[in-house]
Amino acid sequence: MTSPKIDLDYLNARLGELLNLPSPTGYTDEAVWALCRELERLGLDYELTRRGAIRARLPGLEANPARAIVAHVDTLGAQVKAVKDNGRLELVPIGHWSSRFAEGARCTVFAEGGSYRGTILPLKASGHTFNEEVDDQPVNWRQVELRIDAVIHGRADTLALGVDVGDIVAIDAQPEFTDSGFIVSRHLDDKAGVAVMLAALECMLREKRTPTVDTWWLFTIAEEVGVGASSVLVPDVAAMVTVDNGTTAPGQNSSEFGVTIAMADQTGPFDWHLSRKLVQLARDHDIPHQKDVFRYYRSDSASALESGADIRTALVTFGVDASHGYERIHQSALVDLARLLTLYAQSEVEIGRDARALTGVMGFTHQPNISTS
Repeated sequence: MTSPKIDLDYLNARLGELLNLPSPTGYTDEAVWALCRELERLGLDYELTRRGAIRARLPGLEANPARAIVAHVDTLGAQVKAVKDNGRLELVPIGHWSSRFAEGARCTVFAEGGSYRGTILPLKASGHTFNEEVDDQPVNWRQVELRIDAVIHGRADTLALGVDVGDIVAIDAQPEFTDSGFIVSRHLDDKAGVAVMLAALECMLREKRTPTVDTWWLFTIAEEVGVGASSVLVPDVAAMVTVDNGTTAPGQNSSEFGVTIAMADQTGPFDWHLSRKLVQLARDHDIPHQKDVFRYYRSDSASALESGADIRTALVTFGVDASHGYERIHQSALVDLARLLTLYAQSEVEIGRDARALTGVMGFTHQPNISTS
């Protein structure tokens, strides 16, 4: 199997477009439209669930046991909890992220009366007024508020704009593509994963690569709140590879370079056979990689299994620094990950028995055991 040639310009263009398109969980429609337009441009048939999760099939040499590759287009964000007497907005987070990273963020409030720009600030935001109290205030979502860039003197003025409880707040990504190859931005989780999948798809179509079996490319819209792939799987899928961010940090084995293959997250180990297949593919094709285990992490794989799907799952990642904050990754890691996905789609099926949901023990897998000789 020849090494795939990933188009980095294409990958970066898709990532830049997605990062500049707000899509916090619950407000993903326009990102879904953008993905549908790109799938149409690539010539792929696709279908949507009622709420907008997407699945596109790339036909294989055989139909079963089908595979799936999944990433999520929704991101972290916030929602209006209350309109305060001073006209500013109390917020609650969408997804799990610290208010420490919200402080100072530019953002957009999507209200019935229109969209409004603003800034998320700590309650004690003026150093000239509060002096050392600025540094002493606690870090939590009750300690920040959203200041809207409109003429507002109190609560009535904010309500008159059409801004109210429950409105969605999108946090600016502020992407920067550096000359050194780094990409620095909010929401690389998981828009970089979506861009990687599109780049792998584009490569397969351009180089006329046919998957071994039908391969479903899934794009979900609610992973950050735990829903993920549960609503978009098809029954024929026997194995699913999730594409998401890794966690480059002290105590972790993830890296901003190469592919980080997760062996487990907080929900438990990923499938033993599928994970090792991906590791072996990386070795065989000289793709830089490392393995890691994540303590405080879940993904589209977890939601699929929790919904009752009897599928093998694995997680391949790009190891962002400062996950759920101001994230950073090197573009070479995204290229390596796209190469691995392309090679996986063309790899042989080792467990033919997986084509059927239920069958006898013939063909069932083995794992190494302690020798009794």
